Formats: sequence, C-alpha cells, structure tokens
Amino acid sequence: MKIYILLLLVACASVWLFTPMIRRAAVRMGAVGQVRKRDVHKVPTARMGGVGMLLGFFVAMIFASRTDFLSSLFRDSRQPYAIMAGAAAICLLGVCDDIWDLDWMLKLSGQLLISVYVSLNGIQVVSLPFGSLIGASAGISMTVVSVLMVISINAVNFVDGLDGLASGIVAIGGIAFGTYSYMTSRTSPSYASVTTLIDVVLVGLCIGFLFHNWNPARLFMGDSGSMLLGYLITCASIIMTGHIDPNTVHASLYLPVFMPVLLPVLVLFLPFLDMIMAIVRRLAKGQSPMHPDRMHLHHRMLRIGHSVPGAVLILWGWAALISFGSVMTLFFKFRYVAAAVAVLAALLSFLTLHPYIVKKKEIRQNQLTESSLENGFE
Repeated sequence: MKIYILLLLVACASVWLFTPMIRRAAVRMGAVGQVRKRDVHKVPTARMGGVGMLLGFFVAMIFASRTDFLSSLFRDSRQPYAIMAGAAAICLLGVCDDIWDLDWMLKLSGQLLISVYVSLNGIQVVSLPFGSLIGASAGISMTVVSVLMVISINAVNFVDGLDGLASGIVAIGGIAFGTYSYMTSRTSPSYASVTTLIDVVLVGLCIGFLFHNWNPARLFMGDSGSMLLGYLITCASIIMTGHIDPNTVHASLYLPVFMPVLLPVLVLFLPFLDMIMAIVRRLAKGQSPMHPDRMHLHHRMLRIGHSVPGAVLILWGWAALISFGSVMTLFFKFRYVAAAVAVLAALLSFLTLHPYIVKKKEIRQNQLTESSLENGFE
C-alpha cells in the first residue's frame, strides 16, 4: 500500500510541476481554445494539458519500474511498456486535434489503430466472464479491446465540458476501481497488480492536473488529456477483466468475478450516459453523432441554475455514489449498501434540483405579485 501511495504522490507532483511549462508551450504552438457558442469559458484558454499528464505518467511508471515491489511487472511482461507506448500515441493524436481540430473520423481511425497496437502487444482479453467463463480468441480479444477503448476514450471526451469535471470523474472512478483491484490482488494472481498500478498513477495524474484546471481553469486538458485518461482507465479495466482463468473460478466467487465487467462501466457511468444521450439526440435530428451542441449533462446543470463549481461537485457526487456503491456491494451486505445509496441518491437529487425548484418558486411568486397589483389597480 505504501508504494502505491508514493506513486500517486509522484504522479501528482510531476503533473503539477510540468503543467505550467506545457501551458506556455501550448500558447506558443497555437493550441488555444477559442470561445465558441457551446463553450462555458469566457476567455480563450490554452489546451494540451494532456501532455503534462503524459509526462507525469512516464515519471511515475519509470519510478515504479525501479522499485523492488513492482519491478517484476516490467521485467516479466511487456504490458506496461505497451501501455506507455499507446499512451504516447493517443496523447500525440490528441495534441494534433488540440492544434488543428482534426476531423472526427480521422480521430476515430487513430484511436482504432492504437487499440489494435496495444491489443497485439499484451493488452488482451483472455477470457470473458459471462454466465460460464468462455475463452476469447485473438480476433474476439482485439474486437473487444478496440470497442471498449474507443467507447471509453470518447465518453471521457464528451463529458469534458466544465473545469475539473472530467479529471474529477476519472479520478473517482480510478479510486473505486483501484480499491477493488488492490483488494483482489491480495488473493488473486499478480495480474491485478498491473491494474492497481495504472489506477493509482491515473488518480495522481488527475489530482495533479486539478490544481491547474479548477474553475477558473488556467489550462484545459484538451483531447490530448481526455483521450489519455479514457485510454488509461480502459487499459486497467481490460487487464483486470480479461485475464480471469476459467479453471480457477469457483461458483461462490461469481459476483467478484462478474464485477470487473460491470465496474468499468459503472465508474464511467456518467460519461457513458452523456455520450449515449448525445448520440441518440443527434441522430434523431439527422445530425452527425459528433455534432456539437449545448445539451450535455453539464450544460443542463448550468441551465437550471448551478454555478460551474457547484455543477462539477454535484456530478462528482453522482459519480462517487455509483462507483463506490458498486464496490461496496462486494464487502458489505447488499441491503445495507442499497439503503445507504438510496439515502445519498435522495440527497443528491435534492441538491441537483434545488436551483430549479427555487427558480420556479420565484417565478410563481412574481406572477402572484403581478396579479395582485393588477387586481389592485382595477
């Protein structure tokens, strides 16, 4: 545990130190987000924050490779190096988009190529825990990896609309998934340690970047950051989910075995939900699924009266409730977890709708006042 905490701090400090330099470089390179109709920010703001996160990721991974506890992961497997190479590639693709605004089909093609590369170099699905565990062929593995990676990368990209929102949600998901993988690694094969390593470093990257990205943000993560975060959390979930040995699983472990399939979806539930709603909404209007609009979840939060920090904190709360509520079902009785989740969900629902309720009351009061004045004049 101590080494993981140290790695989290190393990643956090590295990103915090690198980000100001990346901001200056982004301004010189023209990677500055201009204010568009759908944007919330009021002034042009530099992008490319993902480069700082990438550098922090490399520093933390190199540090991990030099520790006695984790060095065997780098010595006995090519997975960490494949993940690092893919991280560099996905971040570079994002940098190109931050500077030149690439066509979405070109970005999607790049994401698919990178997912195929990491699949061929160790990030694979060996088995799938659906009903009875079934083995996954090379073709199935590559397909699953590619689909999951592209969906997760774009889900994080879709939700990256308010200062600190995407990094906070991914950090919460990383903590939840990292907690599960750490607990599992104590009784499971060592593959879970790779997952824990990636999750812990990912959380450190997000926290370090939040120091520069909290409202009002001095730097945006851009596509270089959102795609990197989606890529890393997907790699961690695939390593955890796709390496379950069908011959070692007992029926009594059904829920812990099946949870790796559910948890990656649950920890990114809000980004997935936002992406699905956006795609359905745009296709219904005859638009491209990537056509921008101001109907994302965070836009709706602002429209009903929340401030940017308030909307971010409440959406973080929903992400934490779903993520940690899912994990807690593995350690506590379901009825206790369900009761706690119901209470917290009610509280979050009230906080979510409170500005809307207040606004409705004010409108009703104004209408009553105007009606009284009109009757008085009569």
